[in-house]
Amino acid sequence: MKIPPEPLRFLRTTGALLLALGCAALVGAAPLLPVRLTDQGSVTAGAGSQLAVVDGIPLVLEGGRGWRQTGANSWQELAWRPAGTLTAVFGDGQTAFALLADGPTDATQKVHQLLLTDGQLSSRPLPALPMPLRAVHGAVKDAKVFVHGTDQSGVSRLFVWSRKDGAPAWSAYAGIAAGRVEALVAQQDSLFAVVTSTDGTGQRLHQWSAGGTWIEASPLPGPLAAGAARAVGQAHILCMVGDGAARRIVTYYTVTRVWAELGQVAFAGIQPGAAWGNGFLLARAGDRQLTLSLVELVPTKLLLRPLDWVMIVLYLALIAGIGVYCFRREKKQSTASFFVGSRTIPFWAAGISLYATNSSSIGYIATTAKAFATNWQYLLGNIFGALGLMFVAVWIVPLLRRLELMSVFTYLDQRFHKSVRLAASAFCITMHMSGRLSVILFLPSLAIATITGLNVIWSIMIMGLVTIAYTALGGMRAVIWTDLAQVIVKVGGLIFAVGFIISRLHGGAGEFVATAMADDKMKMFDWSFDLTKATVWCFIFLTLLETVLTFPKDQILMQRVFTTKSEKEASRSVWVFAVMVIPASALFYLIGTGLYVFYHSHPERMNPLLPIDATFPLFIAAELPTGVTGLMIAGLFSAAMATSSSILNSVSTMVSVDFYEKIAKQPSQAFSIRLAEWVTVIAGLIGIGLAILLSRFSINSFLDTSIELVGLFGGAFGGAYTLGMFTRRANWQGVLIGMIVSFVVTFAVWWLHLVHPFLYLGCSILISIVVGYLASLFFPAPSEESIAGLTILTPKRKPVAGPA
Repeated sequence: MKIPPEPLRFLRTTGALLLALGCAALVGAAPLLPVRLTDQGSVTAGAGSQLAVVDGIPLVLEGGRGWRQTGANSWQELAWRPAGTLTAVFGDGQTAFALLADGPTDATQKVHQLLLTDGQLSSRPLPALPMPLRAVHGAVKDAKVFVHGTDQSGVSRLFVWSRKDGAPAWSAYAGIAAGRVEALVAQQDSLFAVVTSTDGTGQRLHQWSAGGTWIEASPLPGPLAAGAARAVGQAHILCMVGDGAARRIVTYYTVTRVWAELGQVAFAGIQPGAAWGNGFLLARAGDRQLTLSLVELVPTKLLLRPLDWVMIVLYLALIAGIGVYCFRREKKQSTASFFVGSRTIPFWAAGISLYATNSSSIGYIATTAKAFATNWQYLLGNIFGALGLMFVAVWIVPLLRRLELMSVFTYLDQRFHKSVRLAASAFCITMHMSGRLSVILFLPSLAIATITGLNVIWSIMIMGLVTIAYTALGGMRAVIWTDLAQVIVKVGGLIFAVGFIISRLHGGAGEFVATAMADDKMKMFDWSFDLTKATVWCFIFLTLLETVLTFPKDQILMQRVFTTKSEKEASRSVWVFAVMVIPASALFYLIGTGLYVFYHSHPERMNPLLPIDATFPLFIAAELPTGVTGLMIAGLFSAAMATSSSILNSVSTMVSVDFYEKIAKQPSQAFSIRLAEWVTVIAGLIGIGLAILLSRFSINSFLDTSIELVGLFGGAFGGAYTLGMFTRRANWQGVLIGMIVSFVVTFAVWWLHLVHPFLYLGCSILISIVVGYLASLFFPAPSEESIAGLTILTPKRKPVAGPA
């Protein structure tokens, strides 16, 4: 089959535009976010008052009185009876805690959570500190509460309490002895302390991780103003520094470990404030008058320009044109044409489509973010996976392709029993709907919202509905040819981005390599045997189980293999896939490392309010020339839509072929196709709904989230293929038992956090194989005739008749 003409015209247009846009002017290096200072009114209180924010509502506390803000510049007095003398207050802008002593001269030993209920202020006690502390500071992050101070002997102490576990007591750790603590901030998995050095060399930021020791992270760019330090976003620390009336607002990025100055405010005579919104609630004391102000970072949107929209419209027109072309040409005359493209797809197109659907927006956004925040360890999974695909191409694919399948789960029916087929297909549908489709739709929507200001929910709906439309119209043929166009757009954009990042560095490629190597950003090998980390052994184990032994478990990939003309063509398609995996995957990691080096060199260009997963979309919006930004957004579309359409097509295939055609007494091809179209629509709408639900949560890494969900639901049925293809003894009863036990045990492993999430899938598959084989020994073995041609150990047999 010839390539449809639409992609060729689009490529010529895109190439010409890229040549012109490559010489576009570069964006300046001004900070992205402005700083704003606004008046918040005043209350009749003294200089010893404490500020707090509970459920987003500012409070002023003094002795047995309190005030809450009821509107712009208006405050209402509250009655409050603290359980002691208030020594300090800390919080995160939503939750606040009070540190209390028995008397004005006593050390602090009580910690109470402040509560606002129906406009009334109260408190709830936490377990008492193990010992009284002075010079006390606190911090809170998610479910953990931290309190630092010195005991009666002058020894620094750190106490940690988990609200999630409801622990009856605090855990004790060594405090920081390098100087006097000025502020405590919890960010990501670490605790940071601003410390005034005892040697008079200024203030420094020190870092502590659970179970570890305190290490110096960085000198402060100026003296901290009245303890004004807090966490913002997922990885930044916001501080106010400087003396006198001119105060500088600076951020420390815990990923790149550099400071950036965002702006200045004129605010003299401040006293300790509180985290509120995207900044600080600050107070200036007068004669029994406390003047309050809010200094905050102002969120901004980076809007697309006309040429960017032209590129996006061209891309959408290309995809729509391919869908309509395939619809008119194919007309869905049979299930074979709709589900497997009449088995006439060239091997190279099927191979490229295999890569396209395997490298979704999770790779485009989440993988680059993972490389940006950590290193290249996850790339080992792609390298070992490519090696495993070579085995698959030689041994596994020919075995299954000769059976003339449309759903790979039909193999489990032929090898075992229809109950195994139905159970495995149901697990696979659940895995794709919960662990992949929702994340894949959400990630580019996050990028679009970051760039255009369009609401995330609308972005999810637009992308999801467009994908539903062309998938239902054109079937598998449309999916594969749109995959081809999408790979070209995506890979072309990534290559341009790598070159552009290097061009923006003062030292060019030399600075890129030097910074990356100095900070160990290209590390790939961890030879330890720690099961809670992504080690070399973890990737070898996972590749053996996920790729070599259970490759057929993924209907999305196998359906492309089934579109080829013969066993030889099917094997060649997997070879094409294997050859593309390593260089194409390395591009994502190069982008992630390049972003790290870029923002290490230009920290002021980072937006502290965005999640880590939005790093690459931010770079696309803020740094790339006009037009190229639109092309990269088209790349985001392509990454998401390629995999989303594949998931929808495969889910509809499984429902029609595995359930309807297997259960119905007299199935018809016409109804099977209509059912597939409706399932495409319904599954797409469910995916849209789950993606919208994801937008309500703050998740540090969507790559890790996707890995966890796929591990929970994707391994139990994977072992069935290993037992079917590599053993003669396994039977359907044992395989079913193995699947059930595997799911239950994997859920327990996930619940108890026993191993690294990357191992969930491998553990699930291994349990399914071991338990399934052992359980099979208690039931009769299948006959040699029934498994002929269905394992790599038995002779070939003629293809099974029928469309399934």
